[in-house]
Amino acid sequence: MVVVVDGLAASGGYIAAMADDHIIALDTSIIGSIGVLFQYPNFSDILKTVGIQVEAIRSSPLKAAPSGFEPTSPEARAAIASIVMDSYAWFKGLVQSRRKLDDGLLNSVTDGRVFTGRQAVNLKLIDSLGNEKTALEWLHREKNIPATTPVRDVPLTARFGDLSFLHMAKFTLETIGLTGFAQRIETWGALGAIERLNLDGLLALWHPPTEN
Repeated sequence: MVVVVDGLAASGGYIAAMADDHIIALDTSIIGSIGVLFQYPNFSDILKTVGIQVEAIRSSPLKAAPSGFEPTSPEARAAIASIVMDSYAWFKGLVQSRRKLDDGLLNSVTDGRVFTGRQAVNLKLIDSLGNEKTALEWLHREKNIPATTPVRDVPLTARFGDLSFLHMAKFTLETIGLTGFAQRIETWGALGAIERLNLDGLLALWHPPTEN
């Protein structure tokens, strides 16, 4: 199996790419973002401003923590941090074993930054620069797969439609009586703009609208 990165293979995308036998990327592709991030919104200040308090009955202090409706306790923050760091250790181990990196090189590529395809090939995060044609040539040369093998495109599904923080924002706005503004979140033009970025790496500068 060959992976061709025609724009972006960062974080989870890079994990998926490492399942292959050979990674090929464009010069301007974005590779890396090897790390773990846990983000959540906190609406406690705005709720306090409008006089709304969200009450909860929990079986234990860390149930459903952290919550966007209250400040995060040190205990909850420590619990989430432990998950983040354990997942990070797993991610680093996966990179080291799949890409066969020594400790020094591993540490230099796993600080969360991203790299261009040109940088990534020198850092051993990918195997070569090229495109779909390069992949077919490699499969023919290394695996005796006919170079004339047809390529079938599989359309991608939307990646941003189910972002949980947007649902929480909508719920909070409805709770404080801003229903009209909450409804606008669902049709927010910026989400369409994000969606249209798709997988264009450093070349993602402008896209025409997808709808008239």
